[in-house]
Amino acid sequence: MKIRDILQSKKSTLSFEIFPPNERVSLKSVMNSASRMAAYEPDFMSVTYKAQGGSGDHTVEIAHALDHFMGIPAVAHLTCVTTDKEEIDAIAHSMKEKGVENILALRGDIPEGEIFPHPNRYSYAYELVKRLKEIHDFSVGVACFPEGQNASVSLEQEVLWLKEKVAWGADFMTTQMFFDNEKFYRFYDLLDKHQINTPIIAGIMPVTNGKQIKRIAKLSNANIPKNLLSILDKYGDDSKACLEVGCAYAMNQTAELLSHGVKGVHIYTMNKPEIAESISRGIGSLFR
Repeated sequence: MKIRDILQSKKSTLSFEIFPPNERVSLKSVMNSASRMAAYEPDFMSVTYKAQGGSGDHTVEIAHALDHFMGIPAVAHLTCVTTDKEEIDAIAHSMKEKGVENILALRGDIPEGEIFPHPNRYSYAYELVKRLKEIHDFSVGVACFPEGQNASVSLEQEVLWLKEKVAWGADFMTTQMFFDNEKFYRFYDLLDKHQINTPIIAGIMPVTNGKQIKRIAKLSNANIPKNLLSILDKYGDDSKACLEVGCAYAMNQTAELLSHGVKGVHIYTMNKPEIAESISRGIGSLFR
């Protein structure tokens, strides 16, 4: 089922994320985590793209398994800045053949030392959106950044670039993780100002490790509010306590977003079924 149809048919959606195998995580472990998360019946699940040097085939393989064997609509991530155009086409045609109907089209980070722009690669996500729509009627989503992605330009300029991605056919938008809802509301107002009405899904990451989340937040330019910092300072070194209070914070954040009319919430579950379980049992009824 296409994400654009799910978003149209439901008042709000809940989704989870899985990442493919790497040097530390086996395919068997990933599929086990995916199966356990699927048991909580999210509206859909997304599968991140290969790490540099990894195998892109597993993204399509896992998305196909979610969709056709576990009964959960899947969104396969596809990143263009490090992938040649010919490989992009091959992956997209593989998705089409295997019935993977949904793609999150991303530019991706530019690795240090890489040529940019590269003559045989797409430089920006809007180019990828355009090409995917030429290949097939995929439901295509794009990323957006409530706190900005590039410190050298204004958030309003980034919203104008986002509008270009939407103009080329993006059906939905998923935000980078954020911990301060006020940042999201200000971003949402900018979308309204520029008449961007495409459904937006809020990306929420429950804290399960204090040191890790501070590092990730720094890399993603996400502000950590003082009350969350206090939680991390007190419980960040206790894995069980950090999981419990981190999920509690995420659930409160999610409930507030839904009360403000947010269309969907995407939980960055980091291959941890216990996060999916906690969120589903705690506030799953809000999405029924």
